[in-house]
Amino acid sequence: MFSKEEAAQLKKEFWTAFGKSFPRKWILYDTKIKDFSFKFSADNKKSEVSLDIEMKDELFRNAYYEKIWSLETILEEHIGQFQKDEFYTLDNGKVISRIWAEKTGVSIFNKASWRDIFEFFIEKMDGFERFYLEYEDFIKDV
Repeated sequence: MFSKEEAAQLKKEFWTAFGKSFPRKWILYDTKIKDFSFKFSADNKKSEVSLDIEMKDELFRNAYYEKIWSLETILEEHIGQFQKDEFYTLDNGKVISRIWAEKTGVSIFNKASWRDIFEFFIEKMDGFERFYLEYEDFIKDV
């Protein structure tokens, strides 16, 4: 087990190593849609690449979610198997809509699994971005 400081240091090393190994400008928050962003996450059990739709207005959040969902087959062609939850609850209690791909059996605290996580991140985020850029005008038209 790691102390809080050791865990924080390993997380910092992980994200630094990812950025240095794969220097690329990702879309992430630069979607031009407020509260609509792509995210990387990793913990001690899994890694995820997600599209988070975080609008406070449930009607807007639902409209964007339905737009993405109407393209389900195309999204699957870009990123492979994924999960979705229209009412995903974050640890802080906030409800968002989330579409994500997940890799289990890896840990940010195990340097031996970092390469697997990095490759997963690259493959899935690249797919999410290609999908978004291809259908950006359709998605934004809410």
